Amino acid sequence: MSKILVIADHAGGQLRKGTLGVITFARQLAAKSGGSFDLAVIGQGVGAVAQAVTGYGAGKVYVIDSAELAKYTAQGYAQAVAEVARKAGATVVAACASSFGKDCMPRVAVKLAAGMASEVVGLGNGAGVTYVRPMWAGNVLGEVEITTPVHVVTVRTAEFDSAAPAGGPSPVEAVATTVSAAALKQRLLDFRPTVSARPALTEARVVIAGGRGLKSKDNFKIVYDLADALGAAVGATRAAVDAEFIENDYQIGQTGKIVAPDLYIGAGISGAIQHLAGMKNAKVIVAVNKDEEAPIFTVADYGLVGDLFKVLPELTARLKVRKG
Repeated sequence: MSKILVIADHAGGQLRKGTLGVITFARQLAAKSGGSFDLAVIGQGVGAVAQAVTGYGAGKVYVIDSAELAKYTAQGYAQAVAEVARKAGATVVAACASSFGKDCMPRVAVKLAAGMASEVVGLGNGAGVTYVRPMWAGNVLGEVEITTPVHVVTVRTAEFDSAAPAGGPSPVEAVATTVSAAALKQRLLDFRPTVSARPALTEARVVIAGGRGLKSKDNFKIVYDLADALGAAVGATRAAVDAEFIENDYQIGQTGKIVAPDLYIGAGISGAIQHLAGMKNAKVIVAVNKDEEAPIFTVADYGLVGDLFKVLPELTARLKVRKG
C-alpha cells in the first residue's frame, strides 16, 4: 500500500498546471497499490496555493510556510520536502519533471535514501509497482523497479491529463521546518524571469514553434505575429536557440521543455528526434516546411510543403480578418 506525497509546483502565488498532471499520476498509483495521496505546498506566503489544491481529493494538504524559503534554493527546498515527506509517512514522493523537479528531487532522494525514477510517463502493467519512463529520446520505453522502501519520482506531466477537482476540501496542516537560509551553502542572489504577455510555454493550449529554417532572429517576428493572432505561446528548436534566434527559455525538446498543447504548429523545423521528444504528444500537430522529406511530417497530423515566409504571414492575415 502506497502513501503518495505530491509536491505542488507553483510560482508567483499561482499553482502551475503541471501539478494537476502529477495528481492524476498519484490517483492512478493509489488505485493500483490500494493507497492514498497527500499534497505538500512549500515556500513563503503560499496560503492561496494551498487553498487551490484542497479540492482534489488529497487526504491532507501539508503546508510549510516559512520566510527561510522565500527564495528558492535546491538545498533548502530539498530539506523541506524531506521533512514533510517524513511527517506524512510517504512511501512515494512525486513532483513535476519541471525545472523545479529536476533540480530539487534528486537531492530529496538522497536525503530519504530513496531510489528515483525520472520523467515517468506511466505505470507498469504487472502486479507490483513499476514506473515507465522514456529512453533514447523517447524511442524506447523502459520499465523501472525501485527496491528501496521510499520512492522518489518526477512525472512528465504532458503524459497525464490535468486532474479535475474531486470530493470536498482536504484538511490543511501546517508543518514546521528546520531550514535556515543562513546555514545553507547556497543562496539566491537574483532571479531574472523571462517576461512575456504570451502564455507560458508549458501551460499554453496552442504553441507556435520556429526552427533553423527561419534563418535569423529578425525573421522570428512572423512566428510572434502568428502566435499573437492565436493567443499562443512561442517555442523553438535547439538549433534555433543555438543560432541565437531566440532565448533558451523557449527551447522545446529532450534538453528543453516538454509540451503537449491542443495545437502545435512547427515552422521551418526539420523534426530532429530530440525536438520530437518534446512535442509529439500534442493533440494536433501542424508542420510547415519546404522539404517534403522532413522527418516532422511523419508525426504531423497536417503538413504543408511550402515557403514559411509566405505561409505564416498569409495565415496570420487571414486569422486577423476572421477575428474582425
